[in-house]
Amino acid sequence: MDKKMLKQAQQLQSKMLKAQEELGNATIEATSGGGAVTVVMTGHQEVISIKISPEVVDPEDVELLEDMILAALKEATQKSRELAEKKMGALTGGLNIPGF
Repeated sequence: MDKKMLKQAQQLQSKMLKAQEELGNATIEATSGGGAVTVVMTGHQEVISIKISPEVVDPEDVELLEDMILAALKEATQKSRELAEKKMGALTGGLNIPGF
């Protein structure tokens, strides 16, 4: 590998590490039940918080609340993946590089 290619690889690695850091600092919010359940997660798909409106807490219908939480988590995860693909895809030109 010549010096120019090595330098380009190092620059790409540096940009990818920066993008990974940015993803860790990014937050994604998703809601379900018309805003009754809100999930916030990072770009690394780490859940930061879950907020539930008190009016949707019905001891007689726990299943509905479970479904709303699951729906918000799925949406937040999808948004997080899309953000990661956008950030990393811009750097790799769409190549699937393991570990990134």
